[in-house]
Amino acid sequence: MPAISVHPEGWKPAKGYANGMVAEGKLLFVGGQIGWTADQVFEAHDFTGQMSQALRNILDVVEAAGGTAQDVTRLTWYVTDKAEYLAHQSEVGKAYRAVMGYHFPAMTMVVVSALVEDEAKVEIEATAVLPA
Repeated sequence: MPAISVHPEGWKPAKGYANGMVAEGKLLFVGGQIGWTADQVFEAHDFTGQMSQALRNILDVVEAAGGTAQDVTRLTWYVTDKAEYLAHQSEVGKAYRAVMGYHFPAMTMVVVSALVEDEAKVEIEATAVLPA
């Protein structure tokens, strides 16, 4: 069963995320990924570039477990600069779709004062439900 978006009747449309997801299968929990490469090198120094890399890192883990972007049911984003995110929402949307396609799982974004890696601007953790 593919993951299905849940949207309560009468609610305004969710834009770029789902209010809920329902799925059946094996659970995969992906630890927080930041915007560095597999060699732990930051090639991007802007929010959008780091976000794209963090999402690619998540997909690498999901694919290594046998899944695809469509199996991702939840993303939790930790960002260090709300204003930078808001100022680049159009770019963020395009970069997100380039990595994840038009798949929008349940999402939460939390603004934090810092991340463990000083150069990191965003950290994203994920949950995926893989086919049984």
